[in-house]
Amino acid sequence: MIPTITAFERSPDRGQGLARDMRVRWALEEVGQPCDVRLLSFEAMKQPAHLARHPFGQIPTYEEDGLVLFESGAILLHIAERHPGLLPDDAAARARAIAWMFAALNTVEPPIFERTMAIVIESEKPWHAERLAMLEDRIRVRLDQLSAWLGEADWLDGAFSAGDLLMVTVLRRLGSSHMLDAYPALSAYVARGEARPAYRRAFDAQRAVFTAAST
Repeated sequence: MIPTITAFERSPDRGQGLARDMRVRWALEEVGQPCDVRLLSFEAMKQPAHLARHPFGQIPTYEEDGLVLFESGAILLHIAERHPGLLPDDAAARARAIAWMFAALNTVEPPIFERTMAIVIESEKPWHAERLAMLEDRIRVRLDQLSAWLGEADWLDGAFSAGDLLMVTVLRRLGSSHMLDAYPALSAYVARGEARPAYRRAFDAQRAVFTAAST
């Protein structure tokens, strides 16, 4: 059965591949699994039909053979466990790859996402500059640590894994900030992820939605 995922009908990222359905699209492309995509307006995301799939009224969701999942990390783990290519066969390496999935979402992403929200919805607040500086300091601590771990390696732990897929999508949120410019190893790491054919296919598919919605 072909899974169905949900995505923005009009993504607020304006086709830059930052919406979280990109992670799911990329994972499915990596494992060669086609999918159907249900596009939703912001209004439809808050309606009972979608809230039955996602209790918080967000995207993405994943439906297959009676299973309904929400949260991009959980969806990615499900895909990676059902298809070869995103998790190593070795048990220890597999556990480490899953640890990197959690690290991307729980350790690295929060201050990066908070920075985005601070710019989008808090820019008029009198304390905006101080909060932004605090968040960027927190981000630099994580980038320092991540860059030190990666060193000259191509990927976080041997071969490319779901941990790298999530980490690259998280770091891409910093693109317009130029914060990664101070971290050549991380910039090259993100570029390697973006150069993967599966990434390009997923990006083009998400970009096409924005292009169609804008015409």
